[in-house]
Amino acid sequence: MAAGEGNPPSPSQGPLHHRESRWLGQGYADITKLRELAAKHERLASRNQQRAARINTRIEKIRHAAAVLREKAQAVLGRIPDLEQEMVQYEKDIKAKTDRTRGITIGSDVTELQFRIRKIQQKIVDLQHKSRTLEHRAATKTQKTAELKVKVDRFLEMGKLEEQEAVSYRQRADRLQLATQGEMADRLSGTPEPDPSGAPDEPTGPR
Repeated sequence: MAAGEGNPPSPSQGPLHHRESRWLGQGYADITKLRELAAKHERLASRNQQRAARINTRIEKIRHAAAVLREKAQAVLGRIPDLEQEMVQYEKDIKAKTDRTRGITIGSDVTELQFRIRKIQQKIVDLQHKSRTLEHRAATKTQKTAELKVKVDRFLEMGKLEEQEAVSYRQRADRLQLATQGEMADRLSGTPEPDPSGAPDEPTGPR
């Protein structure tokens, strides 16, 4: 008998080995693809969280500016009572001077006081307008924060969805990796796995 005749072909050289190698290679390719998708969704989740954080910072900055404007508006209104008190005093002085002449004649001292009262009235109206302008600017900023808050909620929701997708892909990769490692361990331990095609094993010895 010639040397080597009747020896079974090496399992490492047979079609079963190549099929197993392709199967394992495809399995690891699927695992890496799933982990790539998980990393992609994690990046998108962190990107949405980053946007939300930046907008939150902007919101706080705008809120601070609105608070400053309201304080300025109140400070402007706080100057009005002193002016009103000054105007009341001028009116008393006018009444006293008019009573002395019984209203028959109006001197320059009276008209000067009347002019001062008009100037104070104008100043009060100007201060009220300035205060209301500041309040309007503050209200506009507050409205802007409400609009930005809607964006924050949307980005956070999108980030949460991306995180869920990342977890799903990661779990699928973990399950596939466990299955692949289990299959590999079984083959290395010598426990043959049933052929999924259901075909009977071919004889390896000589007929």
